Amino acid sequence: MSPIALAFGILHLPNGDANLLGLVLGSTTVAMLIMAPFGGVLADKFGRIRAVAFADLVGAAGLFVQVAYFATGNVPILVLLLVNINFGLMWGIFWPAMSGVLPALVPDADLQKTNSVNNFFSNGAIILGAATGGVIVAGFGSTWALAIDASTFVIGGLVLFSFRHVSLRGEKTENSMFDDLIHGWKIFISFRWIVIGVFGFSFIILAWAAGENILGPLIALEEFNGAKSWSLVLTFEGIGLIIGSIIGVKIKLKYPLRFLLIISFSISLYMWSMARPQSIWFIAFCALLWGLTLDLWITIWSTAMAREVPREALSRVSAFDAMGTMLLRPVGLAIAGPLSLAFGLSNTLYALSIFSAICIFGMLATPAMRNMQISEPKVEG
Repeated sequence: MSPIALAFGILHLPNGDANLLGLVLGSTTVAMLIMAPFGGVLADKFGRIRAVAFADLVGAAGLFVQVAYFATGNVPILVLLLVNINFGLMWGIFWPAMSGVLPALVPDADLQKTNSVNNFFSNGAIILGAATGGVIVAGFGSTWALAIDASTFVIGGLVLFSFRHVSLRGEKTENSMFDDLIHGWKIFISFRWIVIGVFGFSFIILAWAAGENILGPLIALEEFNGAKSWSLVLTFEGIGLIIGSIIGVKIKLKYPLRFLLIISFSISLYMWSMARPQSIWFIAFCALLWGLTLDLWITIWSTAMAREVPREALSRVSAFDAMGTMLLRPVGLAIAGPLSLAFGLSNTLYALSIFSAICIFGMLATPAMRNMQISEPKVEG
């Protein structure tokens, strides 16, 4: 619910506009980028499930503070920034920790299927949140949606903490946190396809964040029916994620990254659909295609990382993956508002469409991405 609730909650504040929305969302990502490398080390040292549960509970505490202020109708900028920076720091622990949970629990041969099933249920929750979030925001206001959203993190954190024993702490060593960090970095840069993929996709995330998180809600307010219309778009994106999860269970590709890059032109189509803008249903359909693409990226990329990267360093490498992938997201969030004011909403979205297509062509041109193949799973026993 939070993408809809927070976006329209901020835009409806007395001082709310695209620039404030970009600042708040950008602060979350910057905090995540700062914490992510250390989050990977903490997860490898203290247990990945413990780290995920901790991140959920501490993140929720801040979100409830935000809810209390929204209930008054006046949310100081400082509160928005502190709460969302806190959430970003916890996100920086959650993401690398979560990436190492499933590989620790299932055999290599079942990893892609397990990732797909996990994504299926996660994406079902995304659809439910997007579908109901717009209705709740439109009918009852952003405060209720944000409160429900915060509650889910408490529930998730408590459930995870109850089986913390499944993911054991790492073996004690005399290495410092920075020693482990440097070791993880060396492993990260030793995989050329990971480095190129992370670098290239960071520009895709820039375009996606600017278009979907800032310009999309503005288009919905100006051209359509506000939160309800944007809820429809995000619901269809969630349906695309579900479809991707189903496909991901069975799909086997000789050159997986080549396939993923080709279908990634869906992000360019998505940005273009908002630029004219097309009908809300066509925009929603383009969001569905992008959701499908995104889920297949998550499933196949996670499987490739788990198969190719040494298991004891997986959370650290995933931390650099997360940090690099999201590195330019705050830039996209920050420039979306000013660019739309300077050149207009449509022209900015056209530019994002062309820019994302150029980035995809660039990654396709590199043999390390185009010809990458995933190792066969290790047979246990």
